[in-house]
Amino acid sequence: MQNILVLCIGNICRSPMAEGLLKQALPNKTIRSAGLNALIGHPADPFSVQLMAERGIDISAHRAQNISLQLVRQADLILTMDREQKKAVESTYVESRGKVFRLGEFDNVDIADPYREGIDSFRTAYQLIDDGVKVFVQRLAQIA
Repeated sequence: MQNILVLCIGNICRSPMAEGLLKQALPNKTIRSAGLNALIGHPADPFSVQLMAERGIDISAHRAQNISLQLVRQADLILTMDREQKKAVESTYVESRGKVFRLGEFDNVDIADPYREGIDSFRTAYQLIDDGVKVFVQRLAQIA
């Protein structure tokens, strides 16, 4: 699994944080993020940038992009934030079936969108994202 795509809605809050954490944990993999309805060209939300900076990860250069057929085809693994996103990807991109999972799949957790919420909502989302990343990193190590 060389190419991992992380998705959320706007590609400015949750998926940039997940992308940053995955890049740190899996430096030899290609990690990208996108949105199902991205705020194309926008930077990551300031709260996302702040939380990641507190952990030594700089996502300030991030710019939002939309999901595309090319990104889906390139990905070996696609991680979404919730069930609805997973269903949307699988129904829109038939070739994605079998490689789409929620980031919180193994803990049966959906990660709520903190957009336009306070820093506490972002901290909650971050913790769930971090937990999900750790699980996937461990599982990927087992199959490597």
